[in-house]
Amino acid sequence: MENPRLPFLADKAHRLPLLPGVYIMKNKAGEIIYVGKAKALKNRVSSYFRSVEKHLPKVYKMVSQVHDFDYIVTDSEFEALVLECSLIKQHAPKYNILLKDDKGYSYIKVYPKEFSRIRMALQKDDEPGATYIGPYMSSYVVRETVDEANKAFKLPTCTRKFPQEFGKGRPCLNYHIKQCMGVCLGKVSLEEYNEVLEQALDYIKGGSAQSVQKLTQRMEECAENMEFEKAAQLRDRIRAISRLAQADQKVIWAKGLPDQDVVALQRVQEETCAVVLKFRGERLVDKQDFLLGEVEELTSARLEFLLRYYNTRQEIPKRIQLDGEIEDMELTARWLTQQGGHKVELRVPQRGEQLKLVELARKNAAEKLALRNHRSGREVAALDELARLLGLDKPPAYIEAYDISNIGSATVVAGMVVFENGRPQKRLYRKFNIQTVSGTDDYASMSEVLERRFNRYLDPEQQDEAFDRLPDLILLDGGKGHVGTIAPLLAGMGIQVPVFGMVKDDKHRTRAIALSGGEISIASHRSAFTLVSNIQEEVHRYSIGYSRQKHQKNAFQLALTQCPGIGKTRAAQLFRHFKTMKAIKEASIEELAQVEGMSAPVAEKLFFFLRAED
Repeated sequence: MENPRLPFLADKAHRLPLLPGVYIMKNKAGEIIYVGKAKALKNRVSSYFRSVEKHLPKVYKMVSQVHDFDYIVTDSEFEALVLECSLIKQHAPKYNILLKDDKGYSYIKVYPKEFSRIRMALQKDDEPGATYIGPYMSSYVVRETVDEANKAFKLPTCTRKFPQEFGKGRPCLNYHIKQCMGVCLGKVSLEEYNEVLEQALDYIKGGSAQSVQKLTQRMEECAENMEFEKAAQLRDRIRAISRLAQADQKVIWAKGLPDQDVVALQRVQEETCAVVLKFRGERLVDKQDFLLGEVEELTSARLEFLLRYYNTRQEIPKRIQLDGEIEDMELTARWLTQQGGHKVELRVPQRGEQLKLVELARKNAAEKLALRNHRSGREVAALDELARLLGLDKPPAYIEAYDISNIGSATVVAGMVVFENGRPQKRLYRKFNIQTVSGTDDYASMSEVLERRFNRYLDPEQQDEAFDRLPDLILLDGGKGHVGTIAPLLAGMGIQVPVFGMVKDDKHRTRAIALSGGEISIASHRSAFTLVSNIQEEVHRYSIGYSRQKHQKNAFQLALTQCPGIGKTRAAQLFRHFKTMKAIKEASIEELAQVEGMSAPVAEKLFFFLRAED
């Protein structure tokens, strides 16, 4: 820590009162770099200048730049919260979570051509005759709305030009799955098309309820005028809109629920993303995402995000659903109530539709991070779900899994596989021959393997890419007995890594995660279940493959010892030299004689022995 003022700062913090208040960290230039609140100023501020090397990188860097700090005592924790929010809004300190919504405006564009299309546009251009609906703050809403309108009214979304390309080529897939009216066939007149287009624009401008009302009225008029074919078409459009409304229960939910925001955070390594889904009038109307950078831990980050986000918003709904707990839940709800001018509830749903909404927000955050890190949202979500299931502080980016495999007591081996960011890293896989255990004692064999692996980590002279870092999680192919054996072993070696077992059912399929004192069912957690199943299958495949290879090699070596002059030592030397039985059989007498310790007469005997066997 290159901060010569650390002793002075620690002494000053030690003399602070045990009262609620706000502390203000400043750098050498006197600029405010961080503002925080505390229930007890002395305890909170002192923690920054104690055991500095244990801080997370972001906090460590902030502390290294602190030249001095100031503080303001308040009468209550609530006053400290209000003052903290005010000071952060005023000074925008570098190390606080600062939210910048830099999204531009989006539009719905109607192209000025015959058989015009409805598209999303990020900005207005100079195309003459084009019509724009908007602007909208949320590109997400625009994209979803355009997609819904095109599906409900079966408007073409292809790149064909009409009427120039009427009858040229077969209709696309959308026509066959009844998501396009098939304009390319040339059977839809421009007048009919424009009528449907206007209905689609009414749907966009007025929403589904108003659109259905207009379409129903028009359908009844057509039926009265004996225009049954047209009435049937309108009926189909009404049904399509209704299907869209019912297609995803996460987006359209039961009437009677108040307007609400759903907030979820997702973390991958050093990057954290927060997503806010806004539900108004029983409909998802907006999505906002914010990259928060590196955060200390999700509970405090979730609270800080809420304070920053709603400190800059005039509209605060009556209910906010969260994906996890925060400190000072009642205090924060009180502050939100004051900010919004009405009672605001904070909730952490545990089941039902509200939990599905939270999962939807979390999924969106995972997709945002996946896009930045060139990964799939499924991988991000699986690691996050696994961390929550196992009670880990953060998603396990680097996972090691172990399995013991044997074919009889003579061939006992182990396999280690590595998954990084949810993906197998085969270059880091390692095989182990069991050296100190006789018989088929899986617990003792697993202990030997893990002890050897981490002795390699602790030995600075050992150079192996697979052993030079600590995993975030260790998974053992086995139950609580394996965990109860390995956890104390690692603790005795000073290795602080969470250890769990992977339990199979009678059909050798993943069933649960084992603790030293019980099991955690994972069947209902699909993302985590799939990831753990893949890891268990991979480590089993790898270890059993090595076991079979080893057993086959031992059998071949035993066969070689039937040749006069070939003992176990020479048989092993032959395999070290040629690697496979096939290569040994194809070798000439001269090539066999080149093996260490092999004489020409013995090489000749072996050459003819192998051919006599064939």
